[in-house]
Amino acid sequence: MSTNVSNSITGGGRRPKEVTGRMVLVCFVAFFAVVAGVNAVMIRAAVSTFGGVDTENSYQAGLAFAREIAAVEAQDARHWDVRARVAADAGATALEVVAVDAAGTPLAGLEATARLVHPTDKRADHVVALSETAPGRFKGHTDELVGQWALVIELSRDGNRLFRSRNRVFMREARK
Repeated sequence: MSTNVSNSITGGGRRPKEVTGRMVLVCFVAFFAVVAGVNAVMIRAAVSTFGGVDTENSYQAGLAFAREIAAVEAQDARHWDVRARVAADAGATALEVVAVDAAGTPLAGLEATARLVHPTDKRADHVVALSETAPGRFKGHTDELVGQWALVIELSRDGNRLFRSRNRVFMREARK
């Protein structure tokens, strides 16, 4: 009685699979097909969610930048003092703007606009309707906001912007 030692070692008489050139080629191609497929999905997701373009026409943006520099120089020459106060107010956000000239005289006859700009999502921006309550004093309300925002204030007369400022503000919930 003799036992077949080779059958018990190889697992019941089956021969182990050989690694052939064709098998290596198939595995190699399959690996890179999976990598390329995942890259294609990730590229599609990245491009469809945010294109990365902040301006549509860089030439027009450059011209607008030159006009903005001229407006800033004219604004600086006026020496106006414009101060804003943002506060939580009974389920809303209250904004008060006070504008005086270099001599401290309130600036009358201006139209004021204000925006609270969300740092990452333009859809969350809030326009605050400001009304003149006294010469050089403007007040407005918007929804209750919390967190960090950019406050953009613009003062104009007859459709011409005379003043613009952009400042970071941090708002907390109203205390109860």
